[in-house]
Amino acid sequence: MAKKDTHNIVPLFDYVLIKPLEGERTTASGIVLPDSAKEKPQVGEVMAIGTGYGSEDGRSNKIIVKVGDKVLYKKWGGNEVKVHGEEWLLVEQKDLMAIMQ
Repeated sequence: MAKKDTHNIVPLFDYVLIKPLEGERTTASGIVLPDSAKEKPQVGEVMAIGTGYGSEDGRSNKIIVKVGDKVLYKKWGGNEVKVHGEEWLLVEQKDLMAIMQ
């Protein structure tokens, strides 16, 4: 149950607390995008993790990401929570698609 400065939010089971990273502000051709035109980001930093959970067959399902990892998550996955006035996400581990390197 590792965490950074998360205002005492400690994810349970296989939930991961993610701080979305800023989306692109300009297009490839250099056009500056207003906030309303930006796409919702799908990459974020893991800020806290749960402890995993036990499956019905008795095996332990562990969290495979760690605090500080940059992850790619499903576009509409997770539940928004406010931390420090910012919108962060609580996402189930199954909604994570990749660790960014």
